[in-house]
Amino acid sequence: MRMVFRWFGEGNDHISLRDVKQIPGVEGIVWSLHDVPAGDEWSLKQIQDVKQQATDHGLHIEVVESVNVHEDIKLGLSTRDRYIENYIKTIEKLASVGVKVICYNFMPIFDWLRTDLAKELEDGSTALFYEGSKIHDIDPMELVKQISENSEMTMPGWEPERLADLTKLFEAYRGVTEEDLMNNLQYFLEKIIPVAEEHDIKMAIHPDDPPWSVFGLPRIVTNKENLQRILKLVDSPSNGLTLCSGSLGSNPSNNVAEMVREFADRIPFAHIRNVRIYENGDFIETSHRTEDGSIDITDVVTAYHENNFTGYARPDHGRHIWDEKCRPGYGLYDRALGIMYMWGIWDTLEKAKREA
Repeated sequence: MRMVFRWFGEGNDHISLRDVKQIPGVEGIVWSLHDVPAGDEWSLKQIQDVKQQATDHGLHIEVVESVNVHEDIKLGLSTRDRYIENYIKTIEKLASVGVKVICYNFMPIFDWLRTDLAKELEDGSTALFYEGSKIHDIDPMELVKQISENSEMTMPGWEPERLADLTKLFEAYRGVTEEDLMNNLQYFLEKIIPVAEEHDIKMAIHPDDPPWSVFGLPRIVTNKENLQRILKLVDSPSNGLTLCSGSLGSNPSNNVAEMVREFADRIPFAHIRNVRIYENGDFIETSHRTEDGSIDITDVVTAYHENNFTGYARPDHGRHIWDEKCRPGYGLYDRALGIMYMWGIWDTLEKAKREA
């Protein structure tokens, strides 16, 4: 297991690379060019700048999260080939500086959805929270209208400046089925996977978060059966998974450790975090500790160890603790604690293996 840490870049992240370097066992950053719009070709100069920043602190940039997929590709519009060509050029540039894994997602409109960015837990920390009653059976167009008319009504990802675009996108997705979306993903993969193979890049699709339909939008990266199908769309080692325990695990029907054991050879990148699921299906993110949530993180890490996992792993979202002012879900302190929890499990398993 090769530990990495998500970093949003100078000027975008309160965490410094000096901070990251001090977390035991972390060897690289998970990064992106967040100012580049989805569909645009990435600049080699900007890519090289990030590499130099990481190298100056003894860190690598072998994992990118994410090279975002333009909505026209997901929708299967006639304009998609132009955006796919830009995606291919970006893959080639990333390979030239040593990138090995590109994480991406195929979620329509939202790449994740929560209803509260700072829900308080019993210990006084706060975390990302999903309240189903604010999502289920609600017409998104009505919600856009309500937010437009009420400046005090807010929801993450529904900022006033984004409402016009949301309206257009919801209209574009009317009538798009899960089968349509799966076909559009296959078209995309058929174009990019041969390029990824040529450049020794692993494409790693991220699960939908949460792993079910929201606002009537199709979602296809949701369960074991769909993961099996996606890997067969283009059956190549370069067509892989970013297995996210928190995204998939927010549906109690998904056994994350079982998925790790089944798909181990097609997981170049692991996101490891815990969530607590309530009886009504709402969920909140917790510490990584197994006892604090609904996912058996100990078994998840054990599943990776049993399969001699040599891919990259990172702590995913963390709580906001010790009064840290940070990007929601991406503080330094709780994610660093999560890393040490994972290393504790891993090192114990390694010792038992040596002594067996």
